[in-house]
Amino acid sequence: MRPIIQLLHFGYHQSMSCIFPVAIFGTLALSNVIAVPFLHRYDAILLILLGVQYFMYRSGLETIDEIKVICVFHFIGLMLEIYKVGMGSWSYPEPGYTKLFGVPLYSGFMYASVASFMCQVWRRLRMDMTGWPGLKSSALLGGAIYFNFFTHHFIPDFRWWLTALVFIIFRKTQIIYRVRTITYRMPLALAFIIVGFFIWLAENIATFFDAWKYPDQHQTWHLVSFSKISSWFLLVIISVILVAQLKKVKANRTRSDSF
Repeated sequence: MRPIIQLLHFGYHQSMSCIFPVAIFGTLALSNVIAVPFLHRYDAILLILLGVQYFMYRSGLETIDEIKVICVFHFIGLMLEIYKVGMGSWSYPEPGYTKLFGVPLYSGFMYASVASFMCQVWRRLRMDMTGWPGLKSSALLGGAIYFNFFTHHFIPDFRWWLTALVFIIFRKTQIIYRVRTITYRMPLALAFIIVGFFIWLAENIATFFDAWKYPDQHQTWHLVSFSKISSWFLLVIISVILVAQLKKVKANRTRSDSF
């Protein structure tokens, strides 16, 4: 009976951590079948998601620090989207007033939703890490992964070399998380793979509801390539590195203030 109770508590906290991602996909689904009067679909999605963020903050579901992290990820994601759309990797074919260089501003929230989940689950499961490689190596790896998303259009794609580096650099890193009174551990690289897989599933849902389209999906929708899991795997690493470092900075600042 105890394992079932633990699983239920774990599932509850995971579900609560997914409120913003669920809100995004729910909005995409509903806006695909229900038109908002006097608004383009992309503009309506942006307004709804801004409203969700305001509600989550006012209700206490998100803290001001978590809002700051989400804003950082929104900017990072939006810059990547503008570049990728400009390179023809995918497109947003519908009209909208809140589009920048062909990219709707709401698209940054899809990246920010990953940060929202990370922050929420970190707090709810009282997460920590052991064997963290440190700021220098993790920051250099995160930067190399992010820039590879841009540079592989002009020079060879180093994603598989970077993936190998992930397993080397984080080979000793484990996530510590707590469910009720019991503490669990998981290799960080395994967590990257699991989260990357679920984001790939979410990507299939998003493209099905026309959040964006890949070039080969304009005629008819079909499953996104399994190779995209590796891209999301690497994106999750950037997310974890940023969130983990911000958590460490905040923890150090809190300890300093207590002296």
